Amino acid sequence: MNEKEEESQAGCPRRTPSSRLLILACSATKKGGPRYMPAIDRYDGPLWQTLRTTDPRGEMAQTAFLSAHLGFRAASAPIEIYSTQMTQQIAAAMKAGNLGTRWPQQKTQRRVMPSGEHPGMHIASMTDFGRYPFSSVALAGGHRYVEIMQELLRLFRIDGYVDEHAVVTVINGPIGEMRRDLRKWLTAREL
Repeated sequence: MNEKEEESQAGCPRRTPSSRLLILACSATKKGGPRYMPAIDRYDGPLWQTLRTTDPRGEMAQTAFLSAHLGFRAASAPIEIYSTQMTQQIAAAMKAGNLGTRWPQQKTQRRVMPSGEHPGMHIASMTDFGRYPFSSVALAGGHRYVEIMQELLRLFRIDGYVDEHAVVTVINGPIGEMRRDLRKWLTAREL
């Protein structure tokens, strides 16, 4: 069955995912509400507010987040309220990991099957298992977060989830400039 047949059987046009990936650092400020809600709705720091205002329907880019507690996940992933600070030790463990490293990390080694989710499952889902690799990527957050994001980006390229020639934009600095740069990146036309 080809793509057109799939579309007609489903009764609606198949939407190709955006070729742009935004990875945002998590936010210490979180909205209350149900126990679990999508990260894009839960996080309420300035960059997340800018994202929701600039791209309310999520059409300008696919969004993921990086969290000291949860690792790398799609922004649509449901999360609870938590409070974990990105320490040097956590950052080092994340950079030393791979796309199969699960977060949150286990406190004990007694389990046979590790708990948590891993970056590979989220990036694979966001690209239809590499069928639609990203051609443009923005990394937004503090220095420690950006360093981890750059390592993840390297791994995403190796596995074909991000095109080797993808344009990469780093958004880092004073918060006002970061909000401006995020808005500018989101609204830029793809080449």
